[in-house]
Amino acid sequence: MDSDATTQHSRVLIVGSGPAGYTAAIYAARAGLEPVVLGGLVSGGQLMITTDVENYPGFPESVTGPDVMERFRKQAERFGSKVLAEDAVRIDVSARPFRAETDRAVFTGDSLIVATGASARWLGLESETRLTNRGVSACATCDGALFRDKPMAVVGGGDTAMEEALFLTRFATRVTVIHRRGELRASKIMQERALASDKIDFFWNSVVEDVLGEDAVSGVRVRNVETGESTDLSVEALFVAIGHRPNTELLVGQLDLDDTGYVVTQLGSTRTSVEGVFACGDVMDSVYRQAVTAAGTGCMSAIDAERWLAEQGID
Repeated sequence: MDSDATTQHSRVLIVGSGPAGYTAAIYAARAGLEPVVLGGLVSGGQLMITTDVENYPGFPESVTGPDVMERFRKQAERFGSKVLAEDAVRIDVSARPFRAETDRAVFTGDSLIVATGASARWLGLESETRLTNRGVSACATCDGALFRDKPMAVVGGGDTAMEEALFLTRFATRVTVIHRRGELRASKIMQERALASDKIDFFWNSVVEDVLGEDAVSGVRVRNVETGESTDLSVEALFVAIGHRPNTELLVGQLDLDDTGYVVTQLGSTRTSVEGVFACGDVMDSVYRQAVTAAGTGCMSAIDAERWLAEQGID
């Protein structure tokens, strides 16, 4: 970053967009706090790679993820939020005002709201990337109903994969779980539920070699890691459930994180281990990871920040 970069100060500095960051901005702006949002070069969070949103309240008709996020952003700006398409490359919470740097400028805030989200872990296949939102998804709750009465597959062997597979049995004709080991890593109760389901099949010791289809998923090529034999499965949706990675790289050593990297917040609050720093959305939620819950914690973080600033005599 240029040493002559300008510094911009705000009472509430929000790093990250998506449902959490934009909702925090809406509430902070309506409270007259004039927040600055570092939304990122690719703003809007994981909904930006979601084709159809059908489970967000207030949208009885299907709407695209980018459309929802565009409405969030416009609403935040309507009340006075300053939304910038810049990525934070450095965050410093060691002293007040808190500091976030981009490649072009320095931003400081009397309070800081972290809304950097989490990223799904993917298989790393070209075909997977090409067919994302065309049958490939990382969220069964979001997209499962779109493939009603179709055969589906889930990749993974942990609790998340079993939860996804069990959820998908409500819609799928069959669910095939593809796991690279010969036994599941999921908790005993989740294993028992999945293994007992008459709608779930298992491909053990197997990995996805390729996702088949041109404009939509028509199948997956599965390779047995012990025999090397490949098999083509006919499915119309593939759900990748091999975990999520919270986007907390800039916060390591600065905020308390749990064993999997999520920001630790105080019970019933969005307060973090540093006074005046708050966290909301998927960066602090390893359980629900839904747009509506992210928006809820975004609201909480703005209220928490507003009250904290009042306590500090900053208005």
